[in-house]
Amino acid sequence: MASLLRPATWGLFSWRGYCSRGTQGRLGAGFVEALKAVVGSPHVSTAAVVREQHGHDESMHRCQPPDAVVWPQDVEQVGRLAALCYGQGVPIIPFGTGTGLEGGVCAVQGGVCINLTHMDRILELNPEDFSVVVEPGVTRKALNTHLRDRGLWFPVAALCPPDPGADASLCGMAATGASGTNSVRYGTMRDNVLNLEVVLPSGQRLHTAGRGRRFRKSAAGYNLTGLFVGSEGTLGLITAATLRLHPVPEATVAATCAFPTVQAAVDSTVHILQAAVPVARIEFLDEVMMDACNRHSKLNCCVAPTLFLEFHGSKQALAEQVQRTEEIIRHNGGSHFSWAKEAEERSRLWAARHNAWYASLALRPGCKGYSTDVCVPISRLPEILVQTKEDLEAWRLTGTIVGHVGDGNFHCILLVDPEDPEELLRVQAFAEQLGRRALALHGTCTGEHGIGLGKRQLLLEEVGAVGMQTMRQLKATLDPRGLMNPGKVL
Repeated sequence: MASLLRPATWGLFSWRGYCSRGTQGRLGAGFVEALKAVVGSPHVSTAAVVREQHGHDESMHRCQPPDAVVWPQDVEQVGRLAALCYGQGVPIIPFGTGTGLEGGVCAVQGGVCINLTHMDRILELNPEDFSVVVEPGVTRKALNTHLRDRGLWFPVAALCPPDPGADASLCGMAATGASGTNSVRYGTMRDNVLNLEVVLPSGQRLHTAGRGRRFRKSAAGYNLTGLFVGSEGTLGLITAATLRLHPVPEATVAATCAFPTVQAAVDSTVHILQAAVPVARIEFLDEVMMDACNRHSKLNCCVAPTLFLEFHGSKQALAEQVQRTEEIIRHNGGSHFSWAKEAEERSRLWAARHNAWYASLALRPGCKGYSTDVCVPISRLPEILVQTKEDLEAWRLTGTIVGHVGDGNFHCILLVDPEDPEELLRVQAFAEQLGRRALALHGTCTGEHGIGLGKRQLLLEEVGAVGMQTMRQLKATLDPRGLMNPGKVL
């Protein structure tokens, strides 16, 4: 099985707690002083501990620190920093909250890490237009707190292992094309970004849909906004995002139900969607994950393939949705219903889902966790889920499965001994095999984690040579020196 791995790929893959601190800073003293002249001395660091902190995300890719970290305070400083670095041939690595899962912030060629978290203002709120403009340091939780009394919210909620309480930055979510548990109804970041302000490598400022524009649709020219959503910092630095907001639902109901098989659970998902029931969330947990959640979160759910569901709407509409859903689920053999209508009950239920990471870790104390994701057509979910469980056994790995089955996306959380290189090798082989299984079923190698370092070969297999050539041409046009987050995606 080890022969499936390419040595070059294996060299990137090791638990970050055991990574090298990298070489000492390679930037000249004059260049560091020039950085300080732009943002001020307190906002530049070349300390080893700070560089290491910014040289990894929450993935298992080897820590590769930048040579310096800077914290700009506004978009003008970002433009000056970009122009300075680009003029001197210094790589630029954008950094948000560091909650990515594919090594997207690793400084594989050194350079300057631009930490955008100090730019954390909500610049403009337009309640009547259901839109808001935020700087890159604004997080999802901070935005929804700000919107709490307006009857609006931003529903895209990326879960961030290993800390489910981690709060991803909204522009970081845009850069990685994130989504989450609400995507079946509200869509992903690609569906909810209306406009972006981007500082290009040269220092120029681009508004992808025009300066100050916040229209809901357009047929004007190329979709530049879509180009930068999911670009993972390889084309420019996102310094502001105009986001689509949604009204807070009048009422919310959540539920869990168990199924005899994976097929029955997925069939119920498909039938619910076909019946046009406007479900807000449909989450799947396999029996291993449910057992772990029962133990960790003190639940008393049936240890079986399980769906977590949530419905949003008026009280009258919810009663109809719940009745129709129960009929569909019972027709597919579902049982052990547990409805949660009060906020406290729902919070406890979803807290168990959000704590799935910790519940998984408790299955194998002392080990670390690694999460990977794929997305396939919903009709192929039972096939790939069954194959994945067989693969876990074949590769002798401990893992749980949890997914946003309403859109065909699922995650496998693997428990890994960081001191066992052979097991790390098997984890990498399993992840690559899972990605290829998804491609064979007309899916994608990543539904929301992104490509980063670890899935570049799978991206080539997914989009083909012409697709990669086109992406490289776009990259070369916007970043001719190849200095924006080098080594990622392409």
